[in-house]
Amino acid sequence: MKAHPGRVVYRLFMDPVRVIDSHTEGEPTRVVVDGVPDLGEGTIEEQTAIFRARHESFRRAVTCEPRGHEAIVGALLLEPRLPGSAAAVIFFNNVGTLHMCVHGTIGVAVTLAHLGRIGPGSHQLETSIGLVTAHLGENGLVSVENVPSYRQRAGVQLHVEGHGMVTGDIAWGGNWFFLVSDHGMDLASTDIEVLRSRALLIRKALEAEAIHGVQVDPETGDETYHVIDHVELFDDPTRDDCDSRNFVLCPGGEYDRSPCGTGTSAKLACLHADGVLAAGEPWGQESIIGSRFVGRFHERDGKIIPTITGGAWISAESTLIFDPKDPFSEGIVRS
Repeated sequence: MKAHPGRVVYRLFMDPVRVIDSHTEGEPTRVVVDGVPDLGEGTIEEQTAIFRARHESFRRAVTCEPRGHEAIVGALLLEPRLPGSAAAVIFFNNVGTLHMCVHGTIGVAVTLAHLGRIGPGSHQLETSIGLVTAHLGENGLVSVENVPSYRQRAGVQLHVEGHGMVTGDIAWGGNWFFLVSDHGMDLASTDIEVLRSRALLIRKALEAEAIHGVQVDPETGDETYHVIDHVELFDDPTRDDCDSRNFVLCPGGEYDRSPCGTGTSAKLACLHADGVLAAGEPWGQESIIGSRFVGRFHERDGKIIPTITGGAWISAESTLIFDPKDPFSEGIVRS
């Protein structure tokens, strides 16, 4: 078939896919509850690898336009493999899979409750980087006990094109973050494109200087290098019940409408490392749109275990249709 500009040559032949949409403090989550592709019978890590390698068309079709939009985070709801787990989950967005997603976990918990599969209380969920626990409260809020988080490097100086030097910290909160407070800007929701442009330049500078997140195998000491794909800018809060405000650039170039759960976890790790926040103390994190998470942590083996609390609300139940005659059945892919 002859290719046409802006047209997809391959047509996606797929059964309808049932999804439930929600938003967590403003950030959307789309949970796939029926029509999940066959990912085999392996562990959640193995299933994630299969999804990443073989099902890019599915990922794009579910999250990207015309059915979705750039800010949607998708979640595949899978059968758990471990005793006591409520579900297994693979998170993905407009450009690929995500290691972890706390706002998405909150959305999954509310979705499971909406489906009648869980009630108030604590529920274990399997993710590709470990087990997390979602506590569904009687007040409608969800608290997620995240994976161990830590600051890897402090005070990293970085030359940003057109803006000079900035200093930030590299931290892991379930994803890799570069956290910056000395950016010289006021974080205002009216300046989203300015903030996005600056954060993209910071990420570009990290790539140019080959600055990575580094994980060390505790048994062998071997180092694994990872792209720092999230940039988090901080400023003073506008809410009396928050301690700071943030703008978070996500891997696909969109910004997080919520205060970002993995980003708040990374922030807690930095605050702990600086001796600013003690175990059990609350930290109110305001998002760029004015929504709020509350973070706390306890310590284990030299790292912190963050717990992030926020609300999520169901916004839609729908069935995604894939017409083989549709030239954009695989989603609109932006170059």
